[in-house]
Amino acid sequence: MRPSDFTRPGSLYGAVDLGARKAAAESAARRQAAASAPGQGGAGSAVIDVTDATFNTDVIERSMRTPVLLDLWATWCEPCKQLSPVLEKLAAEAAGKWVLAKVDVDANPQIAQALRVQSIPTVFAIFQGQPVSGFQGAIPEQQIRQWLDQLFEALAQYLPPDAGEPGAEAEAAPQLDEDAYAAEEAIARGDMDSAAAAYRRLLERNPGDEAAKAGLAQVELVKRASSYNAADVRRRAEDPADVQAQCQAADLDVAEGDVEAAFNRLIAAVKRTSGEDRDTVRKHLLGLFEVLPQGDPRVATARRALTSALF
Repeated sequence: MRPSDFTRPGSLYGAVDLGARKAAAESAARRQAAASAPGQGGAGSAVIDVTDATFNTDVIERSMRTPVLLDLWATWCEPCKQLSPVLEKLAAEAAGKWVLAKVDVDANPQIAQALRVQSIPTVFAIFQGQPVSGFQGAIPEQQIRQWLDQLFEALAQYLPPDAGEPGAEAEAAPQLDEDAYAAEEAIARGDMDSAAAAYRRLLERNPGDEAAKAGLAQVELVKRASSYNAADVRRRAEDPADVQAQCQAADLDVAEGDVEAAFNRLIAAVKRTSGEDRDTVRKHLLGLFEVLPQGDPRVATARRALTSALF
């Protein structure tokens, strides 16, 4: 199977939970910066074993700074035994550009369930808390190298220019100001209104703060999706002419991790509507783009499709 044949799931735990994980990750980056530098052991290791208990710290939080390749395997899986040594070799060569996180799915079933893994070996590239690419099966080393080249070409503009250099993670560790910390704390206690207010204060001072834009979009999605009667929305969305239902169903799609379904739904609605209805759908889609991390290839694909639908 080629990497391009892989069907990627959406967010690891759904976009509804992404804002909290992102904020927690930024805080963790400050706490762990010293330990994260290559050569310091622990967080700086090229290959790590991940469990259900350590997944948030070792994968989600780490991926906010450095791409993580998640290798899902099992002791009885013969193709896994072929693939894992190749991945470990490439991780060592990468010298900190990315980290290989290995998960024994038998010992840690929650991770495999959250990712909807159907077979092993399966590899996910995790960046800023979400899978952005991946493949299944024990594909040849050269093919993996090509896939990695394509992955980092797509992510290049969103990574520090010295990513992978000794000490790069420590130097790049974010420093949260008072409002960013307030947003983080509000999300942790489930107070989305206060989190949104904190992100808006950040954006008033710095309209170009991409992290604050994404945080606000994620929090607003949480608030909207939490207010819906999901069964009613799905029922109404069966009518293609119900623009409100299409927008709400797209929110639920993203919240459930099916980002492509949400984007395709709204692009289809743009194609069949006009006037105010079309503008409503277009604006809603642009708002959902803000929920995902910068550089997510699904956004780039959807933007091209939207342009085609509009013109």
